[in-house]
Amino acid sequence: MQKKNAPPLRIGFVGSGFIARFHLEAFLGVRDARISGVFSPTPAHREALAAEAGRLGLGPCAPFPSIESMLRSGEVDAVWLLGPNSTRLANMRAIHREVKAGRATLRGVACEKPLARNLAEAREMLRLAEDANLNHGYLENQLFSTAVRRGREIIWRRAAPIAGRPYLARASEEHSGPHAPWFWRGEEQGGGVLSDMMCHSVEVARYLLTEPGRDRHSLRPLSASATIATLKWGRREYARRLEETIGVDYSSSPVEDFARGTLALEDEAGNRLIIEATTSWSYVGPGLRIQLELLGPEYAMEYSTLNSGLKVFLSRNVSGEAGEDLVEKQNAEQGLMPVLEDEAASYGYTLEDRHMVGCFLRGERPEETFRDGVAVVELLMALYRSAETGRTIALPDPELEDYVPAVARGEYRG
Repeated sequence: MQKKNAPPLRIGFVGSGFIARFHLEAFLGVRDARISGVFSPTPAHREALAAEAGRLGLGPCAPFPSIESMLRSGEVDAVWLLGPNSTRLANMRAIHREVKAGRATLRGVACEKPLARNLAEAREMLRLAEDANLNHGYLENQLFSTAVRRGREIIWRRAAPIAGRPYLARASEEHSGPHAPWFWRGEEQGGGVLSDMMCHSVEVARYLLTEPGRDRHSLRPLSASATIATLKWGRREYARRLEETIGVDYSSSPVEDFARGTLALEDEAGNRLIIEATTSWSYVGPGLRIQLELLGPEYAMEYSTLNSGLKVFLSRNVSGEAGEDLVEKQNAEQGLMPVLEDEAASYGYTLEDRHMVGCFLRGERPEETFRDGVAVVELLMALYRSAETGRTIALPDPELEDYVPAVARGEYRG
């Protein structure tokens, strides 16, 4: 147990974009922590995030011109890696160098999803963290959604002991497309929507299917089958819109905006389990839609983020600027709209950050570690390989170790 009045965990952010700001909102609900530093390669961005941390009462937070200067400052005890996917490994190598050389002392490092762009990079992330003797946490927020955790607890406590364990998990996440240009570039991001969002769906489904008290690796992957497609953003008018608004040349270098995958697994007793996952950047509704189901012999669990308890109606006579003040990836400003009154909590960021802070302060292994991040990337690569080859991939598959999806190789044409 943490000692009373012990100093808070001082956290350094690497990254200052959309997800970093989500974590700032989440930390409003986290005790025993403060955001003490931020590094971003863009001075204005890091200064703005540091100022926002101060405004929210989460600081004082200092902007740093490099990750090395932040680590050497003596002002951070842990690092949250929140930058683009293409920067994750380089930043982890910098952390490893500084800690191994004795120029930095850290309690832990946490990394946003996905852990890396491919399996080779993911395994290197894990190796570096363990070689530096760092506690490590994989930031997969959907597992920490209050609805997900409460639903799982009820199913496994009330239904599974009587009727038998759950055998099917369905997970989908859909919205109208990312904000930042790097998400749309296969080489930088590691793929398209499958890499960006199916990492969520795969891991929350594994979580729901895992018996409480058991490690996620108690479920053994057997096979992967997937389909990817470019449904909306390859159309001429939408490709032109991307080029005009965020400078992405989607016509010559597309990535998938739709992905569907099926994973077969088995538990330690040999029971067959199935994960069905669907993700897209081609969904246009009120905003981001996450839908989850867990099914067993005599029961079912359902959750949808758009079935919120709070809704507002705005008539055609009420108009305003476009924004995302009601729900993430909001697509309309009028009509009957769902409202998420606390998105950071609803999506799981608050409990996720609270959990990681507590584990780092107590020196305990987090519920989600880089090992889970590696497992997720391996499943994503199997799904990409299935979509590329048109066949089901039996697991484990040694060819995945150095596999890079066609989308990330620049060879995908939609």
